[in-house]
Amino acid sequence: MVFQERTYAALIVSASNRFIESSRALLPPSDYYPVETAGSAGEARRRLLETAFDVVLIQSPLRDEFGSRLACDVCRNSGASVLLFVKGELYDDVYAKVMEAGVMLLALPASTQMVAQSLRMLCAARERLRRMEERQATVEEKIEEIRRVNRAKWLLIERLHMTEGEAHRCIEKQAMDLRLSRKEVAETIIKTYQEL
Repeated sequence: MVFQERTYAALIVSASNRFIESSRALLPPSDYYPVETAGSAGEARRRLLETAFDVVLIQSPLRDEFGSRLACDVCRNSGASVLLFVKGELYDDVYAKVMEAGVMLLALPASTQMVAQSLRMLCAARERLRRMEERQATVEEKIEEIRRVNRAKWLLIERLHMTEGEAHRCIEKQAMDLRLSRKEVAETIIKTYQEL
């Protein structure tokens, strides 16, 4: 893979040691670290609770389930990119079941080149998800700041009988004068006036 800053934590889920070893060969430590394995869906679920994986490879069928439910659960409950391997004759049926969850599907047998290209697509999808997660966190922080500032404004209105405009200017001025964020000023106001 081209030089990159990050490595991707990978989980290989398969009942076949041969599949695990051939997949490991396509996951060099310079690009994928750590690489963990699981032989069943139950074991994979336990590993997923312990570690946040970026890439999950699942070869169906597993010992305790087919694998499509695990793939869908991983996509719905984490930011991991998932590649599910199924027999060629099952591809269309399984695709109809997993597509909405965002699971990528690859028919077996598959060439090494096809698997390597699919891994690159998984990494690209993971980066896109990572950027979306960062944007979502920023939006959530801004929403929390607005809530705190509004709570502080209402306390100033209630306790000091300010107008909404005066309360707003008071918070803005303190933030500038004290070189603090509006949220920090709001939290100080909340602590001061909420206890009265």
